[in-house]
Amino acid sequence: MTDHDNIPDRDEGINGYQKIDRYNPELIQSLSANYLNVLKQIGENPEREGLLKTPERIAKAMLYLTHGYDLDAKEILNSAMFKEEYSQMVIVKDIEVYSMCEHHMLPFFGKAHVAYIPNGYVVGLSKIPRIVDVFARRLQVQERLTNEIRDCIQDTLNPIGVGVVIECRHLCMSMRGVQKQNSVTTTSAFTGEFLKGQTRTEFLNLISSNLS
Repeated sequence: MTDHDNIPDRDEGINGYQKIDRYNPELIQSLSANYLNVLKQIGENPEREGLLKTPERIAKAMLYLTHGYDLDAKEILNSAMFKEEYSQMVIVKDIEVYSMCEHHMLPFFGKAHVAYIPNGYVVGLSKIPRIVDVFARRLQVQERLTNEIRDCIQDTLNPIGVGVVIECRHLCMSMRGVQKQNSVTTTSAFTGEFLKGQTRTEFLNLISSNLS
C-alpha cells in the first residue's frame, strides 16, 4: 500500500468500492506548502484574496485525482463475480474517462469501451467502469491505462477474451506543444478471442453503433 493510505477517512461503498471524502490534515498541509511555493515561483501573490485557499484546494484535488493508487481493481472485480453459463460478448461502452498525463500532469479525457467473453463467470456491470476509474485516477499514459484495464479483467475473471478501446483528448496536445485542439488519441488492447479478426470486428462494430 502507498502513503495515500493515510490520506482520508474513507466511506466504504458497495462491494469494496471506496470514495475519498476527507483527507489527512498533515498530508494536506505538506502538499499545500509545496503549491504555495509554486504560486510564488510563477510570479503570483498567494496572499491575494482569490488565492488564499488555492494551495489547499489544489492539494485536495490532486489527492482525489490520484486516489486510484489506494484502490485494488482485482478486489473490486472479485467482490462481484457470479457463476453464469453465458458465453457471448459482454460490452460496457462509453465509459467516461478522466485521467492525468504523467508527463505534464495535464488532464486527458474521453471514453473507454470494454468487452469480455465469460468463461463460467460474469461480473457485476458497475464494476467495469469502477476498474476503469481505479487505473485512470493515477498518473498515466493512455497506452498503459488501456493495457492495465485489459490485464486486470483477464487475470481476475479468466475470460475467453478481453477487448478494450479508449478514445481521449489530451490537454498536453491542445493547450501546449503542438496545440492541436481537435486531435483524438485511440488505443486498443486485446486478449484471447479478441485477437481473432471476426471477434474483434464484431466488437468494434458494436461500440461504433448507436442501438438506441
